[in-house]
Amino acid sequence: MPGGRLTQQERQQIALGVADGLAYAEIARRLDRPTSTITREVMRNGGPTAYRADLAHRATERRAHRRRQTAPRTSQASSQAHGRDAEAVREYEETFTTLLMQQGLPTMMSRVLTCLFTVDAGSLTASELVQRLQVSPASISKAVAFLESQGLVRRERDERRRERYLVDDDVWYQSMIAAARANAQLAQTARQGVGILGPDTPAAARLENIARFVDFVGESITRAAEQAREILHTKPDTTSGGTATPRSDHG
Repeated sequence: MPGGRLTQQERQQIALGVADGLAYAEIARRLDRPTSTITREVMRNGGPTAYRADLAHRATERRAHRRRQTAPRTSQASSQAHGRDAEAVREYEETFTTLLMQQGLPTMMSRVLTCLFTVDAGSLTASELVQRLQVSPASISKAVAFLESQGLVRRERDERRRERYLVDDDVWYQSMIAAARANAQLAQTARQGVGILGPDTPAAARLENIARFVDFVGESITRAAEQAREILHTKPDTTSGGTATPRSDHG
């Protein structure tokens, strides 16, 4: 299987495959490339509806040029902590970012979240994010505001009174609970339609089914999140006799 970066000719083949409605796996098979490579290439360059081979090639060259300029003092140095392979880390970050984009997060929000997930501290300041991602402070501010609204990051101030953005175990719990609340709101709105459209109409029956479904899902999410919080985020506590007993961090 060929390695290295995609060539301009390969990008043209990707564009033709996307235009023909081929699955990423099929395009990858024809190019003898991993499916993740094709998925990442398309998603970071406009998505399936806006992918253009020439634009993608130029954008990749610009990104490579920026990396060469900044790697000695920023990303490469941090990626090599603990003996890590800088190139492998970069490829992994791109793969993770692409996955988040496929799940509906905008590009910048996906990049910020991936950055927070993969840095050992689990938290960064706005200026650190600007430096690592080579984007404007306004872009970081907008991305963090969105992620915070979704319960995916939270803010705290460090000893120097700088605002830091972080992800931790409790962020995932809060995100799941936020999703459950959104489901509850959807169910409530659907049931309002039942009364407006008439309880014996096909449209009302459809809305009631939606409400019942999302109610069930929301309750299941809440229950699973509570259980996971108790089981997975409980640390052992040593008793006076030297035996360890479970202790939850959340009281």
